[in-house]
Amino acid sequence: MVLQLYPSQVSRSAAILAGCFLILAVLGRLLQPQLRFIWHCFLRPFDASDQKDRLNKFYEGQADIYDKTRTGLLRGRNTMLSLSASHLRSMRSSQPKKRLVWVDIGGGTGHNVELMDKYLPISSFDAVYVVDLCEPLLQVARRRFAAKGWTNVHALCQDASLFTLPEWADGKDPKGSVGFITLSYSLSMIPSYYTLLDRIDHILSPQDGLLGVVDFYTAGKQSSLHEKAIGGVSKECGWLSRWFWQIWFDFDHVSLGPSRRSYLEYKFGTLKSYNGRNRFILPFIVRIPYYIWLGRPRSCDVSKVCHAFEVEGGNLIGNCSPTLSQHDGKVTETISLLEIGEPIMEYSAPTDDGSLIVDITPPLSSFHYQVNKLIEGTQPWRLPYYEQPVHKEFRTFIYSFTWEDPFEDMRYLDLSKDDYMFVITSAGDNALHYAIEARPQRIHCVDMNPCQGHLLELKLAALASLSYDDFFALFGAGRHPHFRSLLDSKLAPYLSSSAYQFWRLNDDAFASGFYMRGYSGWALRLARVIFSFAGVTKHVEKLCDCDTIAEQENIWRTKLRPVLLNPIVVALLKSPVFCWNALGVPLNQRRMLLEEGSIYEFICHTLDPLTSTYLLKTGNYFYLLALLGHYTPASCPNYLTPSGFKALKANSSSALDVFRLHTDSIVNVLRGLSRWSLTRALIMDHLDWFTPGSKDVVEEVEEFHRVLAPGGIVFWRSASRKPWYNEMFQKAGFEVTPVAVRDGSSAIDRVNMSVVSSIFQPPPGLTRG
Repeated sequence: MVLQLYPSQVSRSAAILAGCFLILAVLGRLLQPQLRFIWHCFLRPFDASDQKDRLNKFYEGQADIYDKTRTGLLRGRNTMLSLSASHLRSMRSSQPKKRLVWVDIGGGTGHNVELMDKYLPISSFDAVYVVDLCEPLLQVARRRFAAKGWTNVHALCQDASLFTLPEWADGKDPKGSVGFITLSYSLSMIPSYYTLLDRIDHILSPQDGLLGVVDFYTAGKQSSLHEKAIGGVSKECGWLSRWFWQIWFDFDHVSLGPSRRSYLEYKFGTLKSYNGRNRFILPFIVRIPYYIWLGRPRSCDVSKVCHAFEVEGGNLIGNCSPTLSQHDGKVTETISLLEIGEPIMEYSAPTDDGSLIVDITPPLSSFHYQVNKLIEGTQPWRLPYYEQPVHKEFRTFIYSFTWEDPFEDMRYLDLSKDDYMFVITSAGDNALHYAIEARPQRIHCVDMNPCQGHLLELKLAALASLSYDDFFALFGAGRHPHFRSLLDSKLAPYLSSSAYQFWRLNDDAFASGFYMRGYSGWALRLARVIFSFAGVTKHVEKLCDCDTIAEQENIWRTKLRPVLLNPIVVALLKSPVFCWNALGVPLNQRRMLLEEGSIYEFICHTLDPLTSTYLLKTGNYFYLLALLGHYTPASCPNYLTPSGFKALKANSSSALDVFRLHTDSIVNVLRGLSRWSLTRALIMDHLDWFTPGSKDVVEEVEEFHRVLAPGGIVFWRSASRKPWYNEMFQKAGFEVTPVAVRDGSSAIDRVNMSVVSSIFQPPPGLTRG
């Protein structure tokens, strides 16, 4: 049998074959960097006599493709550099002409220098040195710098643990001469890391030096006390991840054991710490742990130590905060760890020459090293706290906005610049209102939920660093397309490490509507679903845009009231699970409400009077937010108005210095305050949460009696017209005076909840103070 091919078939086969070769050629060219990477990293055999020889042989065939093949693997470099740039600007704002030298250790191809130019111009540095032991990589760096025309950037082929800079010639002592040092995926590759980190500590400026690190890591399953002190969210690694990555990277002489990072965090004070997972190539399978870390010399702020933990009245036992004492010319800081069963530890700082004698294990928390202490006109807001088991119960904030009317508070509190206030943090809206209107001496913001503190920290940081347009976009409109960029480049220096980690992990919070976040956001989401399902969304929008009370009341009565008060919605509001998870109403408060009437009556008495009293478009921003999911420039809290923003921003944001944020229970914070150290306390409806007759309430009332100065006021709200705890205040010596009690006929404020205040009348002959 003879097989005969016709010319057309031959031509077609040849074309297919040629096409296959062409595709393979194109793919080979496109994948050439990846194929060379695989060959040199996994397949090519070579012998090496020492570390330098090994690096040169390993990289000589792939130096020119190093950056192309590591982009997806070496994550976090942009973030580390952006964070570093923002901290450098803040830390050096008071000394802009001081010489600034950057040393990038293990910088290889100089890619970091090129990246940094996007965040802080390279011309800002007096000198930049890339130190690496691998000459093939440095050749790439020299070509890169020459192409950029950077004459202040230099590539040095030296051992990282022994490097010297040209400017240290003639026997000059290098101590404190460098302002900025980075280790980008190099700490894990340097064998003599103890020597390296000790050398960095010697040459880094103790006043304003900054160390930035990004690298792979592994860690144990449980955080140590030190890791809790500096903030270690998501640091823990499971046993499989821990051992697999250590073994895998060990083949390339990269050490991922915890000792390097532990010594780094022991040797230097932590400013920022973020633990992430690199979802490389196969995102659901390959999850390499990596971290971003910024720190300072531990001796950096001896002169600032007193203010770093200054709290009226001294120690905060529940916060595990330091106390300060002075003996024989030395300032001694003692960190109380009695709450978590650890021994007391201390360090001493001689006050005569500023030297520091350190004798403390573990090192101080990240709160101690907050950069905003060094920013002119600002002070640290967040008080130190160690993560406790109770803090882990809060996955996010419950309240993204404050559901209390501060204008009514101002009517009764008679606030002045001489007051010392105690408030529940919530979302911080009302605390900012008091700062604008009265500028008191101090506002202690207290919340057991650390996420509420993270939220107020973010608002304070945004006030200190952002323009009004960006600020309103975040907290007015609740949307900002560039929040992540703002977080790293502007907000981070003003945030504690714990708050930064929270917002870094939740950097999508402002992508589609901030006020839909948190537990309270579920209620707003549900309202939208109900309005959409009932076909009244357009009437909701009209209600929020009415120019007259009459028009507003008509829309409410005829269009929206039947929807919100239908049996299905009322039944949902009766559910204790929904009341807590969506509305933040605990079981005990719900019980108090039901003892005085039904859910239906409560809703009617709350909502009916509002639409005939306050115009949503220009006055009642509480319900406008609930209906629209955002504020408007005409209807928003005081801190979101141009005048309020300007007042808080004035004089280098000095109005924000009054804030102290506590992450603890009310009674623990009160214990740490001295007698008569408060004049005003606002505790919202917090006592509604307790079981009637609770010993915790008795103890809290007694502490308020102790810390309130004569004439001081405790102001609270309640879901009940006659709260059971009124009697406890009276027994403690308070005069309880109802200020406004809701009866359903008229609105007592723009939220329309029952309000009660108590006044501690001074005994004869005593004056306030």
